[in-house]
Amino acid sequence: MNQNKLRLVIDANEANVINRVGSNIYAFEIIKALAKITKKNTQIETTVLLTKQPNHDLPKERNGWRYKIFGPSFLWTQFAEPIHLFLNKHKYDVLYTPGHYAPRQSPVPYVSSVMDLAFLKYPDQFQQSDLIQLKYWTKYSVKHANKVIAISQFTKADVVNTYQKNINDVVVAPPAVYEITPASITQTNEFFKHHHIRRPYFLFIGTIQPRKNLIRLVEAYETLCRRLSIAKLGKTKSQKLLPQLILAGKIGWLADPIIERIKASPFFEYIILTGFIKNEIKPILYQNAVASILIGLYEGFGIPPLESLKYDCLPIVSNVSSLPEVVGKGGIQVDPRKIDEISLGLKTSYQLTTKAKTSYQNKGKNQLKKFSWDKSAQIILNTIQAVADEKIKQ
Repeated sequence: MNQNKLRLVIDANEANVINRVGSNIYAFEIIKALAKITKKNTQIETTVLLTKQPNHDLPKERNGWRYKIFGPSFLWTQFAEPIHLFLNKHKYDVLYTPGHYAPRQSPVPYVSSVMDLAFLKYPDQFQQSDLIQLKYWTKYSVKHANKVIAISQFTKADVVNTYQKNINDVVVAPPAVYEITPASITQTNEFFKHHHIRRPYFLFIGTIQPRKNLIRLVEAYETLCRRLSIAKLGKTKSQKLLPQLILAGKIGWLADPIIERIKASPFFEYIILTGFIKNEIKPILYQNAVASILIGLYEGFGIPPLESLKYDCLPIVSNVSSLPEVVGKGGIQVDPRKIDEISLGLKTSYQLTTKAKTSYQNKGKNQLKKFSWDKSAQIILNTIQAVADEKIKQ
């Protein structure tokens, strides 16, 4: 190794997709931030590995940042990538992969990432082919990694306990919110009209799937609606209108029981399923909501609550897994297994005074400052450098 330079190689395939979600977004934003913070550092040379040409929004090639495209793409991580690394092992010091998977055999020390271990906690909620790959590939990737990047303290603890990884070898580099260009007023009005959305409403953004605990959310919402209906007796027709529950996201695997429960709800007319929504619609949805809700039983992180803080929307979240880390004092925390407690959280947010809302918003702004793509990228770069320095000593 040239002691004056860090020769970094990145597996960027997780980021090189068109419609990014979850781990794709994390990989893309971290890679973009790494390109930014290494731009003026002539002591870092980065080679980015891909199976196809980079998307137009990935960082452009420059001195110290170049792309290497090769195949075949089938089982690339297990065959094409390790072969390339073996043939070029004297050109690279450290491999970084922002996804769960690293080569089964790597002649180059590597840093890999873990979003969460939901596939171990809720295996019945994954398709069998995905489950096998996640289970076995993640296990050996973590086992042989010099360092592991986790996206929350919760995920770090999970990795340490599950794989008996040294606590000092797991580093936390959380996600942050990414900039969204809001939809135009015309587009917004068309979206709201098409889906019959009106204020007030509660908002869930995410995939409709069992792990999101949506049946309990529907039941808690029904409890609130019953209480409000009693309180509104004798009111005018407009005053009797109940808040809507907007479930904005694509229908995921094993969602049938959730859909059937919604259809059976006595307040079915107030529950809106929008299907997949474009990013540009999210800001206005958050800004007009009474509160956003993410009461999943297991979350490696929680981007929707973080987005809520950005758009001054009060998040209601589970008091388990990573979600307390995300919202801090800027949101309402509830026990996701207790319907009455969830319902109380909805009621509290619905009846907040202007002063109380402002207090939550101010706390949310302070909480949001803890999360930055640049800060997380710097943590990752420091971790990579530590692995490279350790290689020198050996």
